[in-house]
Amino acid sequence: MKDSWEFIYYMLERLGFYGKWILWIKGSLEPASVSVLVNGSPTKEFFPKRGLRQCDQLALFLFLIVAEGLAGVSRLAKEKNLIDSVEIGRAKVRVNMLQYADDTFFL
Repeated sequence: MKDSWEFIYYMLERLGFYGKWILWIKGSLEPASVSVLVNGSPTKEFFPKRGLRQCDQLALFLFLIVAEGLAGVSRLAKEKNLIDSVEIGRAKVRVNMLQYADDTFFL
């Protein structure tokens, strides 16, 4: 899981996102310890479950960032003739990957 977050941070930097903004994203995704004051005394620290839910808007945004990286890898593979593409429609447009919303199809 750690490697996937590192890839997201790498993609955010590569796409030109501001460093402070990347740190905010990172802070919202990394685990943190919490302690609660009960009658003025702190309790034992615990780690609340964090992460993204399916309907979380940040999850959709991060999916698009990773999908952009995937599209870049796909373009490089096509340029090196490692993958082929198919012709679509009357105009015979050559594609090897289609993306719509949060779905990705490799052809």
